[in-house]
Amino acid sequence: MIQQLKRIFPSLIIYEAHKQYPSDAYKWFITNNKDIIGIEKKELTAKENNILHTFLQPYSIQFPAPTSEEVKWLKIINNERRELQAPSKSFRFVYFIFKHNQISPQKFKESMEALFSCSIPILWENENEGILIEEISTSTDEWVSYEQIIDVLMSDLYVKISFLVGPYMTSIANASTHYKTLIDSARTAFMGTGKQVISFAEAVPSLLIERMEEPFQEELISLILKECRTDMDLLREILTFFQCNLNVSVAAKELHMHRNSLQYRLDKFFDKTGIDLREFHQAFTVYLTILVNMHRER
Repeated sequence: MIQQLKRIFPSLIIYEAHKQYPSDAYKWFITNNKDIIGIEKKELTAKENNILHTFLQPYSIQFPAPTSEEVKWLKIINNERRELQAPSKSFRFVYFIFKHNQISPQKFKESMEALFSCSIPILWENENEGILIEEISTSTDEWVSYEQIIDVLMSDLYVKISFLVGPYMTSIANASTHYKTLIDSARTAFMGTGKQVISFAEAVPSLLIERMEEPFQEELISLILKECRTDMDLLREILTFFQCNLNVSVAAKELHMHRNSLQYRLDKFFDKTGIDLREFHQAFTVYLTILVNMHRER
């Protein structure tokens, strides 16, 4: 359909995050395939605009005008950096996502700058997710607590947000690759963590799962979880046990269960699978397999 429209409207472009910021000179629509397309307003008559509205959904893109720093970072992640100098500070990418229509991109940017007490580059994927670029110049600079940011946004603006915090880097050589990895992994990174703020290290299991072939995923579930694969309550309890650092007492409290009841459930898993969840290497295998199972159930 897009190619057919392009023959009628030569100015038609497909919006791609990172590559350009949307121009007010275009009328924007979203297709049934979720592609965002723009057609120059001067190329559209009122009649043509009305016709397009019958099978395309109008799309309003309202991002803040990009700063010079944001334009620089766009060039870096698009590998257009021939004449760009590397940042003088260590930096890290921080992925964020909040629900649609909870807060406008402009208001979110203003809130972040107030919390950071400085201008911070933000590259948008869409109107509710993107990447913050946090820079730190010395070891004495204060680290930002994203847990505190969540508390402030929730209490002041009623915005529920999640963050995936990347590692600090000093070179832009692999910045483009890492940026795309962070975006790709974020879709499943929070699965099974029960957290709104996670580190890149915590997201690695999800990265591994994304790269597993489906036949291997199925084999892993079948061989490790066996008949327990369908006992979602048991798997949830085991996952909580892992999240509580293999501490039965803490996990039982988190689950509102008696300690002996949870221990009985863990022993039940051992009886059915022969896997001892108290042993780290076996526990990690089960943890990864439960995440695989959750990934397939989505």
